[in-house]
Amino acid sequence: MHITEIMRGDSPTFSFEFFPPKTPQAAETLYQTIRDLESYMPDFVSVTYGAGGSTRELTHDLVERIRHTTKLDPIPHLTCVCHNEEEIEAILLRYAKSVIGNILALGGDRPAGMAYDKSRDSFQHAIDLVKFVRHFNESGAHPDRRGFGIGVAGFPEGHPATPNRLVEMDYFKAKVDAGADYIVTQLFFDNRDFLDFRERCALAGVHIPIIAGIMPITSIGGLKRMAELAGGARFPAKLLRALQPCQNDPETVRRAGIQYALEQCHDLMANNVAGIHFYTLNRSDATRTIFDSLGIPRHRNQQASSV
Repeated sequence: MHITEIMRGDSPTFSFEFFPPKTPQAAETLYQTIRDLESYMPDFVSVTYGAGGSTRELTHDLVERIRHTTKLDPIPHLTCVCHNEEEIEAILLRYAKSVIGNILALGGDRPAGMAYDKSRDSFQHAIDLVKFVRHFNESGAHPDRRGFGIGVAGFPEGHPATPNRLVEMDYFKAKVDAGADYIVTQLFFDNRDFLDFRERCALAGVHIPIIAGIMPITSIGGLKRMAELAGGARFPAKLLRALQPCQNDPETVRRAGIQYALEQCHDLMANNVAGIHFYTLNRSDATRTIFDSLGIPRHRNQQASSV
């Protein structure tokens, strides 16, 4: 389904992110998560792409497996790093053949542990990838005459590579104008950052749907890893105050983190968010708890997954 159809209703969308498993044990965890979450009938699920395309085939295989063996609508991530135009075109043709409706076009993370020369990439920035996918759409190679719906990343706390927030918004507006249909934000823990970002987008003339990225904190270890990986994510005092007294009690930390994310979701919905995208880390417990607490209807009947 094209993103313009997914986002058509008045109610916010709800979606999940998965990443490709690298071991049989991780695969079993993920497939159990998919079975658990399929009955919630999210509007779509996204599948990440490793730094430098390191999980390239795993991503493709997972996207196609979800597409053909479940009732979920997968949206694959696609990145600029370590790719040339021929490779990206081949991936797009593969997804078009599988009737994948949407793409999330990203700059991508630099690969770790290997020499990397960015100047050799065909796509220097996400805007170049957006333009390429838009050109592919115009070729008529996709079975949907509209081609792929194109998503881009938004950064409520600011893009780490562009500290000048005025210049950052100029770049972001250009990326959207190149052909984006929707925005999925990086995770954030202070809704004021998201609401401010949304307002600045409107002032800049960006009027496509903005989906908020939410990650429930379920462990102190996870909090510390996220601080390292999220490029300077801000952790509000309110969140730290909730976690600090119980940091030696894993179950209480989990409950406090889920409660905080639940409050974020309630507030976002009260402020007419276009959608909420849950970063699941391939586990379902926290997301299911939040869904059940929000009272989100499972709006379509569904057969059991064969994943």
